[in-house]
Amino acid sequence: MVNRNEFSTTKYIIKAKIEVDGVVEKPDVVGAIFGQTEGLLGSELDLRELQRTGRIGRIKVTIESHGGKSTGTVIIPSSLDKVETAMLAAAVESVDRVGPCTAHATLEIIEDVREVKRRRIVQRAADIIRKWSEEVSPESQQLTDEVLDAVRVAEITKYGPEELPAGPAIDSSDDIIIVEGRADVLNLLRCGYKNVIAMEGTSIPKTIIDLSKKKTITAFLDGDRGGDLILKELQQVADIDYVARAPPGREVEELTQKEVVKALRNRLPVEQLEAEEPKKKEKEKEKRKEQEKEEKKEREWEEKKPK
Repeated sequence: MVNRNEFSTTKYIIKAKIEVDGVVEKPDVVGAIFGQTEGLLGSELDLRELQRTGRIGRIKVTIESHGGKSTGTVIIPSSLDKVETAMLAAAVESVDRVGPCTAHATLEIIEDVREVKRRRIVQRAADIIRKWSEEVSPESQQLTDEVLDAVRVAEITKYGPEELPAGPAIDSSDDIIIVEGRADVLNLLRCGYKNVIAMEGTSIPKTIIDLSKKKTITAFLDGDRGGDLILKELQQVADIDYVARAPPGREVEELTQKEVVKALRNRLPVEQLEAEEPKKKEKEKEKRKEQEKEEKKEREWEEKKPK
């Protein structure tokens, strides 16, 4: 179990399984993770530097050996953002040796610690309400209504064999909103959207693919690089009709009701996005060329400066 006090600032917890073709111990696994990821993601995501600055916690390893082979788990608490945490998890999966032995690491889950805390708070609030038998004063009524609303929103359903987080209107609605995670579903439920379902991961579940064949689908994604990558994968495996995005650098889970309504109102047909993609790439190419020209001018100017 993860110590609550130790990881009080943690946003996510990476949990991975590791299998080693040989007998190894905990320090061997930790050393392999540090050694094989060093320099892999640049200095900003170097594990030692991240640990030194407190952006990731202590790496915990449990390992057992049987019949000349070792298996165990790796737990890394992270206070990085969603994309950086995903990159860190992918780097851990790239570990293929522990000491002289071949190894294979597989991500099991990235747990959203904040979401666990939110669920605990909502559940506790619901318990307090159930036990509260005293008369509620008028000035407290608004606060009570907010907590009751939180309890209602917390009644999120599980849909499909993958048990994807979803609103209660998936089957009854012809239009479905697809989001990235459970927190996004909760936010849209608060905003009154019941026809929402989450993918819960970087790979697209079969349930989402099947729904896209018989429903009108709007993909509502974060306004970051992670959202771009998920959109590309969705376009490859699912039949989506519209795309809505959070503002640049923002996540769907943090948007206000006004921002959610605006983003969904401004959704674009996927055909229009695909038609605009070449123009977008051309603009990015021209921008890079201009930057290269400016950098070249600066270098030439530096070279001409008197020594």
